[in-house]
Amino acid sequence: MTQDRDHDVPVRIGNCSGFYGDRLSAMREMLTGGELDVLTGDYLAELTMLILGRDRMKHPDRGYARTFLRQLEDCLGLAVDRGVRIVANAGGLNPAGLADAVRALADKLGIAVTVAHVEGDDLLPRCEQLGLGTPLTANAYLGAWGIVDCLESGADVVVTGRVTDASVIVGPAAAHFGWQRTDYDRIAGAVAAGHVIECGTQATGGNYSFFTRDFPDLTALTHPGFPIAEIHADGSSVITKHPGTGGAVTVGTVTAQLLYEIGGARYANPDATLRVDSLELSGDGVDRVRIAGGRGEPPPPTLKVSLNSLGGFRNEMTFVLTGLDIDAKAELVRHQLESSLAVRPAELEWSLARTDHPDADTEQTASALLRCVVRDADAATVGRQFSSAAVELALASYPGFTSTAPPGDGQVYGVFTAGYVAAEEVPHVAVHADGTRVDIPPPSTTSELRPVTEAELPEPGSFGPTRRVPLGVIAGARSGDKGGSANVGVWVGTQGQWTWLAHTLTVDKLRELLPETAELPVSRHVLPNLRALNFVIDGILGKGVAYQARFDPQAKGLGEWLRSRHVDIPEELL
Repeated sequence: MTQDRDHDVPVRIGNCSGFYGDRLSAMREMLTGGELDVLTGDYLAELTMLILGRDRMKHPDRGYARTFLRQLEDCLGLAVDRGVRIVANAGGLNPAGLADAVRALADKLGIAVTVAHVEGDDLLPRCEQLGLGTPLTANAYLGAWGIVDCLESGADVVVTGRVTDASVIVGPAAAHFGWQRTDYDRIAGAVAAGHVIECGTQATGGNYSFFTRDFPDLTALTHPGFPIAEIHADGSSVITKHPGTGGAVTVGTVTAQLLYEIGGARYANPDATLRVDSLELSGDGVDRVRIAGGRGEPPPPTLKVSLNSLGGFRNEMTFVLTGLDIDAKAELVRHQLESSLAVRPAELEWSLARTDHPDADTEQTASALLRCVVRDADAATVGRQFSSAAVELALASYPGFTSTAPPGDGQVYGVFTAGYVAAEEVPHVAVHADGTRVDIPPPSTTSELRPVTEAELPEPGSFGPTRRVPLGVIAGARSGDKGGSANVGVWVGTQGQWTWLAHTLTVDKLRELLPETAELPVSRHVLPNLRALNFVIDGILGKGVAYQARFDPQAKGLGEWLRSRHVDIPEELL
């Protein structure tokens, strides 16, 4: 499975996983659907590290994504036959253990492969020394050069722990072309390509705002194909997919994914900082979008550290309120439940979702949902003591009393925080198939991450009559979680629409449209090349995904809520 280096031919890097639990058949689909040089998979997320941490507590020899092994059992021989190398961060908290498991699997299957791994990201034993507290997991986001070293040593399969999502793509590209560590523009271009394909089918029509417009036959989205990045020696790329697969690759689908879970115009990675505002997108044929113009800068001097802790115990009850007097019913049951609790939990939160409609023709559409969430360090306080107290009100509360679930015990919840550690404090080790250990040095040149000077806005347009319609008539959006914060990227398709959007959708306007953000810090970042704005909303997700501060704990629907809000849009732009 070795490859000759040819700088005139792009390296074709496919993706077969966007998260732990993604489509199990994707590895086989990618290996049989067309030509590939490298197949990658992203199995890790902030929440996944917590899940793997709890798995490791029960089984110290685990802590990795076991579905990756199931995929390899089916596909390892196929990859060898086709000369496709595999790079994945499925090692999670135990990359050495996963590497051993892959070797054992290959022996069982009678397949000769060399397996290497990358480690050093796990900082848990040194947390106190590094000032990181006492978390359950503590993993620094490593870069791509350990992967490069493993591939250059001849590895057919490379598994890593917590590297950045893009690193599993940057590493194969850098190894293929022989890039140097100061080739910042090239590395940044690969970071952009990696950021687009690391979330799998989100680049090919999944979770896409304009799906009804761009996929009038919705059966085209039944089984979207996974994406491929054809990366060139200069760092530019073409995003595509195997022919005949579902979904589509368009400038819109690529724009949406570029905006996913980013901050400002500088997108920091351990090997280079990508200037997102430098990227230029253009069509390159059917299901082909070119990403060019990427500029890179030295990486920041620190590495981000994913810190997951067990925050305590959590429980919830949801009451169904039907018909008339919804507010009074909610007030009654809230007073009754709080008065009946022998011990008040440390956190007790109520939220009323007015999903009811007047004069509704079904009982469900006549009903609202009242949700009570409790958290406490003591399991008993939020366990049966809480949920049984709620159920005991069944014959003594509002008319039509019902709830959505029986009483149950509280469940452990997690808390995510981000730490930062100087890059030179974090070991980065490539472990070859023969056990040779190679220390990967930190970057020799770094640059503090600073906000860019806001891009110049287009001259305000002179538009005619307006019509009050949802913002989403002309604007797409993609949103997601960044620890306890969330981002919402918003883009439009024409220059006229961009002129209007850039001057209309201010921070104040966003707060007006999304009242939940009114008291939170919000920053706006302008990306003219993408005709896009990115908003970062600090604190809207509380203490991270596992904390479940909102009913949408990962903020995946936040952008679609924004698109649904009505604004006055010039008719000529509709």
